[in-house]
Amino acid sequence: MKWTFLISILLLAITAGAQSDRKFMKSKAAAERHLPFSSAVLVDHTLYIAGTIADPDKLRAGMSPEEEAKFVMEQIKETVGGAGMTMDDVVSIQVFCTDLDLYQAFNGVYGKYFHDNFPARTFVGASKLLFGARFEVNSIAVAKH
Repeated sequence: MKWTFLISILLLAITAGAQSDRKFMKSKAAAERHLPFSSAVLVDHTLYIAGTIADPDKLRAGMSPEEEAKFVMEQIKETVGGAGMTMDDVVSIQVFCTDLDLYQAFNGVYGKYFHDNFPARTFVGASKLLFGARFEVNSIAVAKH
């Protein structure tokens, strides 16, 4: 009986510590379009940012690859800022690109958003992205304590 009580207390302490605060964030564009996902989710000190593309209306109007990359990176910067973080808190980035020949064009913009330490990054070829986007980027940021 005594052991059962101690084990119950231990399990309660473990599960209480495992619970985390979550904040679900939606960008203005996602909210206006009533999209069925969160733009980002903040769990404790970690921010998970959903795949981000340039505005579909601006994509249809025609953007250069550099303008598109800048739009995407600005959206990520805005999302990170909305969680009280900076781009220096970004630790991981995944880039999906419909034309791997645009690698240097993306890098020319991307490099301006970070100082000394760059996030871990994956640059992956994709045959097609929504709304004719050339780039879709998701990322993870961790707030410094």
